[in-house]
Amino acid sequence: MLKGIAASEGIGIGKVMIIEEHSLDYTPRTIADTDAEIKRYQNAIEDFCKETMEQADALKKTAGKKEAEILEGHIQMAKDPMMDGEVSTLIKQNKCAEEAVDLTYSKYMEMFAQIPDEMMKQRAADIKDIKTALLSILLGINNIKISDAPAGTIIVATEVTPSMTASINKDHIVGIITETGSQTSHSAILARALEIPAVLSVEKATATISSGENVIVDGSKGIVIVGPSGNEVVEYTNKRDAFLRDKRELENYRGKPTRSADGTEYELFCNIGTPKDATKAMAADGEGVGLFRTEFLFMDRTSLPTEDEQFEAYKQAALILKEKGLIIRTLDIGGDKEIPYLGLTKEENPFMGFRAIRYCLKHRDMFKSQIKAILRASAYGDVRIMFPLITAVEELRKGKALVEEAKADLRASGIAFNEDIPVGVMMETAAAGVIADLLAKEADFFSIGTNDLTGYTMAADRGNSDVAYLYSPFQPSVLRMIESIIKNGRANNIPVGMCGEAAADPKMIPLLISMGLTEFSVSAPSVLKVRKNIAKWTKEEADKVTEKVMNMATEAEVLEYLNSILS
Repeated sequence: MLKGIAASEGIGIGKVMIIEEHSLDYTPRTIADTDAEIKRYQNAIEDFCKETMEQADALKKTAGKKEAEILEGHIQMAKDPMMDGEVSTLIKQNKCAEEAVDLTYSKYMEMFAQIPDEMMKQRAADIKDIKTALLSILLGINNIKISDAPAGTIIVATEVTPSMTASINKDHIVGIITETGSQTSHSAILARALEIPAVLSVEKATATISSGENVIVDGSKGIVIVGPSGNEVVEYTNKRDAFLRDKRELENYRGKPTRSADGTEYELFCNIGTPKDATKAMAADGEGVGLFRTEFLFMDRTSLPTEDEQFEAYKQAALILKEKGLIIRTLDIGGDKEIPYLGLTKEENPFMGFRAIRYCLKHRDMFKSQIKAILRASAYGDVRIMFPLITAVEELRKGKALVEEAKADLRASGIAFNEDIPVGVMMETAAAGVIADLLAKEADFFSIGTNDLTGYTMAADRGNSDVAYLYSPFQPSVLRMIESIIKNGRANNIPVGMCGEAAADPKMIPLLISMGLTEFSVSAPSVLKVRKNIAKWTKEEADKVTEKVMNMATEAEVLEYLNSILS
């Protein structure tokens, strides 16, 4: 049995096809006719863009428009004036096109890979994909094709790139195994869009597994079974059939209210990162957006987004949601992000440094511009403002005062907005949890961000394997913090939601029902599952579970008990 990252749920049973990588070795040479070599490079760019656009068109049909945008983004990167200019400059210095492309693209790959941010690391992977394609064209190597794979094929590769994915026939490919990748990598995103079970980051998979071998891929648990026994095949065939049955059953919850077994209704929202994600949230039957991350507007550019640019993005999301709730989180960024124009300095511990609301309150003009854009968008839907990383009442008051200033500016200009726009707090720090009673008197709503709340409460970085055992929302201290936040919110008659990953965990749902949570905000693919799980519980049943859990001393006890009642 091999283990990796569970990237796309489901069970795949089939025979392996190893995707072998062609050698891209070349011999650097001095070029005399640099104009002709630049023309050869430009022809390669044209061929790449044409082929990639064809792949994007194919991917639109198999996976969807949003997934095809990954490849369309590759075309934009290949045409980027800065990178294109650097390649041309190297060729003018008598380097061959292969070396010029290799040096330029490798430089940018290394630059993005060193940034401790998943989005930037993914950018490095994109650049590598483009470099591989361009070198293949320049060297006359045919790209890898998966379109001829027979039915029942499981792909095993070092990585599955977006360009490779475009040729996948999802009726023939029943599983994907790679040696690299994460939950948020493009390999994972595309596998989920194609609904193909996938396990990523399986060490030495291409060397350990042979072409033609029978393999089972458990994309729900991150397990790969090579050469399964007859009993294992029967066991996992039954699991696969049960998974597909459950998936079909989820459709019974589409279009239904989110309601517990005793009739209490809840808001079931989605977390999004761009306006286009709002479309995905609505397609998934989300009832609104509980967290709209605004960082995308500030990244991958050389200057601040204008108020109008921000307004158009927020307005677009509000119009897509058609009067459904839209909670927009103000800029949550710090020294861990590489955004030169913001003047963020490197810090030893950027997650406890000058970031989020702290940075925004020191840069009032920038912050007011964002607030005004959100206020303007509130004329087009049920828009709400949420401040991140609040640790003191003063921060909330200063943020609310700036909202009032922004309102006054808009009134003076005769611009419409919602005078009664709710202003809430992202409850994600231990400090906020301890003073939840004070914050609840001045906030219009709370939204619990369990990812950071867990990390800050446990003083544990989830990316540090040495302390990962502490990073769990089921730690008694975290559960008590969640309970206190909800209790204090409800005591002051404000709604309390949760937008962290724990909101979708079946084990957490009875606890949240019992504690009095009013809104769950989850990823779009989780909406129907969460609605189904909420429907299983009455308040009385949930209270009994919570009473036992809140008297337990360790995370192990909590998980053992919750797993036992769910099974």
